[in-house]
Amino acid sequence: MTPTIASKDAERDAIIETARLMLAAARTAPKSAGIDDILTLIVHGKEKNAIADKMRKIAKKRKTEAFNRDAKNVRDSEAVVLIGVRGHKSFGLNCGACGHRTCAEFDKTIERGEDFQGPTCIFKALDLGIALGSAAKIASLLNVDNRIMYRIGTAAMMLNMMPEATTAMGIPLSTKGKSPYFDRK
Repeated sequence: MTPTIASKDAERDAIIETARLMLAAARTAPKSAGIDDILTLIVHGKEKNAIADKMRKIAKKRKTEAFNRDAKNVRDSEAVVLIGVRGHKSFGLNCGACGHRTCAEFDKTIERGEDFQGPTCIFKALDLGIALGSAAKIASLLNVDNRIMYRIGTAAMMLNMMPEATTAMGIPLSTKGKSPYFDRK
């Protein structure tokens, strides 16, 4: 073992360990009726950069600068935590929040939107939100800069990184002197 560890190496290791703890937080976050349809993944290195490249392609195709801005955030991050959900699984309450009168009608409908598949059961969407909040909280408690980003999930899904997910979000992680997710332009 070397007598010293360079700051850059220690910070990279801390980010990966933080990402692992974020996955644990997402997994153990409360879920509707205790049914776990949350999916998680840590992405870094070439795969992380592939997400940024895909986001730039989306920006060009859609003529929107927001995907480019977020792609820069991904590229400037050490890792990204992806959290998705199997949103097509109905809850069985016939609540109608998905836009269908019954869960049986919901179960027969699968449509591909520009970014995600739908409809999504409202209870699965709530579970996703709680898992995202739990994961982001862990990063915050460990002083690792982070931000939940919709566009990362879009690109990751287009790259088939979470094939079972109908919706996914990304949380980039950084330990720079100033958060790259603050004062974004």
